[in-house]
Order: sequence, then C-alpha cells, then structure tokens
Amino acid sequence: MNKPVTKIRVALVDDQPLFRAGIRMLIESQADMDLCGEAENGEEAVELAFSRDADVILMDLRMPVLDGVAATRKILGGDNGVSGRTTPKIIALTTFNRDQAVIDAVRAGASGYLLKSAEPEFLIAAIRTVHSGYAVIAPGSVEELFRENSPPTEPDISVLDCLSAREREVFLLAASGAGNSEIGGQLFISEATVKSHLRSLLPKLGLRTRVQLIAFAYEHRLSG
Repeated sequence: MNKPVTKIRVALVDDQPLFRAGIRMLIESQADMDLCGEAENGEEAVELAFSRDADVILMDLRMPVLDGVAATRKILGGDNGVSGRTTPKIIALTTFNRDQAVIDAVRAGASGYLLKSAEPEFLIAAIRTVHSGYAVIAPGSVEELFRENSPPTEPDISVLDCLSAREREVFLLAASGAGNSEIGGQLFISEATVKSHLRSLLPKLGLRTRVQLIAFAYEHRLSG
C-alpha cells in the first residue's frame, strides 16, 4: 500500500493580487505542495506565520504597512514564536537582483532569494530545495552582490574566535563558495563531517543558513 504524500505547506506574501493568483495556481498544480495561506503585507505575514503551520513562506520584500525584511526578522527572530510550531523557511522575492533589501533579508535569516520573474520550474525547485534544508539564490553572482554591499574595512578574524580550528577552516571554505564535497576533499574529511561542522558553527555565529554565512563573511571582510 502506497504511503500518502507528505505535502510541503507553502504560504505566499505579496501585495499584488495578480502575482499571487499566478503563484497560487502554480503551487496548487504540484502534487507535493499545499498553499496554506496568503497575505498582502508584512503585518499579515507575521500573523499568518504563527497561525498556520507553513513550511516555506514566499516573501515579497517591498510591501505596504510592514516590508518583507521587517516581517522576516519578526518571524525568524522568535519574538512572536508559538510553542509547538516549526519555524518556517523564508524565500525572499525581489524585482531587482542588486537590491540592498536582499542583503537585509538574508541577514534576517531568509533561506535565500529569487527574482519575481523567475521561471515557474525554478521557483518550484527552490521551494523543494529550501524545504530540504538548503539555501537558494537567484541566478547571478551572489558574491558580487554581497561584496558591493559590504563595508570597506579590514578583515575581522576575531569574529571566528568562538569556533574550533576545524570549524574555522570549514567556515572559510564555505564562505568562498566551496561545496560540501570540495570542502571535504580539501580538508580530507567526509561530507557528513562537513555537514556536522556546519550545523555546529552556524548557531555559534548567530546564523541559520549557508547564504547567511556568505553574507556574514563579506560583512566582516573574510571572503572575496
């Protein structure tokens, strides 16, 4: 007997009704996804996040009342956390690839960002990717985006003092854009060990995602 499909619960936040209608149709056409709620501004997004068990939230960054960055910060910051609920993953949606709001959303804990003009197949794949625990970014150079928005200061290696020597090595390689297999190859450790080090070092630095790690590295001039 086949097991029932466990569906990904997706919430959509955008102030444009036509855009929401298109994304709604796309999500509802997927056998492994359910649209569990919609909101049209950041305040409604916060209420939605803590009234529905959304796994992934698609969050527009520029909205009235409360923007997507502030909403992301409230949802992931734990200020309004509800006991027993899993913290949702957030994908920021933006019209512009080079947007300071993208950097702010990533720093607030978003699991990456996509252009609102992304192909439907790319958006659906991104939802599945983020739900699986990975980060996503719009096509293009995320490193260049972070570099352009980083302060022109000297490297601050002291921010890594809380890490072990091995965790520091993994951090610096991940910050350079290396994948788990490449990191493992350079350090002569398994991919499972790389993942273990990443799970350990992220919370030590107050980070949630790999793309947030890259932003952190550029902010402290530890990459690029």
